[in-house]
Amino acid sequence: MIRVGLISDTHGLLRPDALVCLRGCDHIVHAGDIGRPDILESLAAVAPVTAVRGNNDHGPWAERLHEVESLTFGGVSIHVIHDLSQLDIEPIAAGVRAVVSGHSHKPSIDERGGVLFVNPGSAGPRRFTLPITLAKLEIVGGSVSAHVLELAGKIALEK
Repeated sequence: MIRVGLISDTHGLLRPDALVCLRGCDHIVHAGDIGRPDILESLAAVAPVTAVRGNNDHGPWAERLHEVESLTFGGVSIHVIHDLSQLDIEPIAAGVRAVVSGHSHKPSIDERGGVLFVNPGSAGPRRFTLPITLAKLEIVGGSVSAHVLELAGKIALEK
């Protein structure tokens, strides 16, 4: 089994319990609006990190980040973008099995046409009444599943 931690919209705040929840992951994906480069350094101390630039990521450190990334784990292709409304590929035609995005701060897991769309929500400062969350992908034998965790450690969504 390959475990991929998904985090987004930290906006400069990396909560200690987020690091605890991500322990044991084989890789971490940050879906943008990171806020500061040291966030990525702290995540990299837990597992290798791939991050995309969000609309609030500015400065020389952020310019090094791409707006989209494509990864493959255990034969499963994952496409990462901050704002899902800017998705410019047809995931099925591109062979993508999971699309990871952030931006809305709303955690969600939705399967459409065999593609899993996951938004880990926001792990940074609380916005409105939205929960503080991150997510994990589990890849086993070419299949992928996801669950969203509230940072209190309980599973909020699963598919």
